[in-house]
Amino acid sequence: MSAGEKLKDYVTENRDGILNDLIFAALWVGLVSVLFELAFPDAPTWAFYLCLAAGIPAYYGFFISLEIAKNQQQ
Repeated sequence: MSAGEKLKDYVTENRDGILNDLIFAALWVGLVSVLFELAFPDAPTWAFYLCLAAGIPAYYGFFISLEIAKNQQQ
């Protein structure tokens, strides 16, 4: 099996997860960017980057809580 076929298989199997990751990342970066441009235009750059980095625990927290909620409904 070639590398291209392996990649195609991986993307086919994980399509929903990859799409969820992409949507969450785009929304998070967009939200933080708009927030810092409109509400905090004079904020230091390090604060902007810190808020972007906060997306990592926010991502895991959101999807873990979503999984817990799905399991409780079953």
